[in-house]
Amino acid sequence: MTAEFLSNFKIPDYILVPDSSKVQKFHECDPVVPDCPVLVFINSKSGGQLGGDLLLTYRALLNEKQVFDLGEQPPDKALRTIYANLESLKKRGDQFAIKIMERLKLIVAGGDGTAGWLLGVVCDLKLSHPPAIATVPLGTGNNLPFAFGWGKKNPGTDQRSVEAFLDQVMKAKEMKIDNWHILMRMKTPKEGSCDPIPPLELPHSLHAFHRVSEADELNMDGYLTFRGGFWNYFSMGMDAQVSYAFHSERKMNPEKFKNQLVNQTTYAKLGCTQGWFFAPLIHPASRNIAQLTKVKFMQKPGQWQDLYIPPSIRSIVCLNLPSFSGGFNPWGTPNRKKQHDRELTPPYVDDGLIEVVGFRNAWHGLVLLAPKGHGTRLAQAHRIRFEFCKGGADHTFMRMDGEPWKQPLPVDDDTVVVEISHHGQVNMLATHICKSQSMYDPSSPYHDNEEDDSDGEIEEDSLAEEFRKFGAADTFRIPDEVDISELS
Repeated sequence: MTAEFLSNFKIPDYILVPDSSKVQKFHECDPVVPDCPVLVFINSKSGGQLGGDLLLTYRALLNEKQVFDLGEQPPDKALRTIYANLESLKKRGDQFAIKIMERLKLIVAGGDGTAGWLLGVVCDLKLSHPPAIATVPLGTGNNLPFAFGWGKKNPGTDQRSVEAFLDQVMKAKEMKIDNWHILMRMKTPKEGSCDPIPPLELPHSLHAFHRVSEADELNMDGYLTFRGGFWNYFSMGMDAQVSYAFHSERKMNPEKFKNQLVNQTTYAKLGCTQGWFFAPLIHPASRNIAQLTKVKFMQKPGQWQDLYIPPSIRSIVCLNLPSFSGGFNPWGTPNRKKQHDRELTPPYVDDGLIEVVGFRNAWHGLVLLAPKGHGTRLAQAHRIRFEFCKGGADHTFMRMDGEPWKQPLPVDDDTVVVEISHHGQVNMLATHICKSQSMYDPSSPYHDNEEDDSDGEIEEDSLAEEFRKFGAADTFRIPDEVDISELS
């Protein structure tokens, strides 16, 4: 490919650097506006050495100032600066800047955690013309890139591979994707400091939040509040336990986790050693989901219902995208009869519904290998609430978009509450082999089986102000002691 091809993506310095005095007026001799101007965000520590190599290649091919290392600069700072400059140029009549803003796209290279961080920032900033986002698979699971057709294998980092990816970005279509707010409430410990966070390791996308409005249904004195969000899934139970074991092992021995194949093999081994394949023999019944929590869900706005969880379910997944554990689709595609009898719909990524699926053990999970295999479909919901009271277990494991944590459960007469609700949407870029389906896309194969269900809009006005912010722009901060490579 030639310099002419790369000119489709390059952005001049004065667009990227604030307080520029240059104002571009269109004349016949003016430079052509690039068809697909991009800003590139790379987690240089993802994928072993691949992140750093990819950073060098993009900077060699494009303007260095449009390629950002997330280890050096957070995405919210970069986007605030560039969009403030674009708005300033727009007010001064710069037509070139206006066209750049209209055509701008983002590329993010890293694991699912990195991609989710950037998506959260774009959601929070409420930009005047939000750009669509393409994801480069540079982690272990890569569920987010896979769901939109970008693959799940780590990419090549040479010039030819990068140019091929840029070509795909230019040809990609735009899709909406739902995002989900998660609010967790737990009782303040009687001893010890809990400000700003309690003494437990929460994922980077879930953080302390102290201002609670009267509109918050979960507002209670003496409780800590945490909030965050996810794009792909929230899970609880044995699958999160295996993931937690993997992340703990990687944290203790990072030198052993430099290769995607090695990572995936280690993950599979931990599935055996943690008892996921032999759950009935090793995993106590007291850890089964139905014994740990009461679950309520809202299929229609304002109508909470109890959700029945079969006693054998050891793992529950709240799924937004048709990609889990390396690309499987636990929900599948319900046939006409199930859609009618159980009011189920296909798993569209922009319908404001989250799919709730259960698994008994890893063998049950293997049904996903079959062409029409799926987990136990429990519900589709606009909102879902988990209430944990004093019981047989003092902790469980949770996971959100690849980031697991060990969650303490009540030991006294108190309650831990986790509530998930629809939050909004952002624009994604999808290739022609995209796995995700839109309810608004007539070319979607699911539309042949879908019944009209147009009255399921969410009453966003009923949500408190804190629910309207994803949290990645202002309060998502990576602590100094945390290695950014963990966001993979």
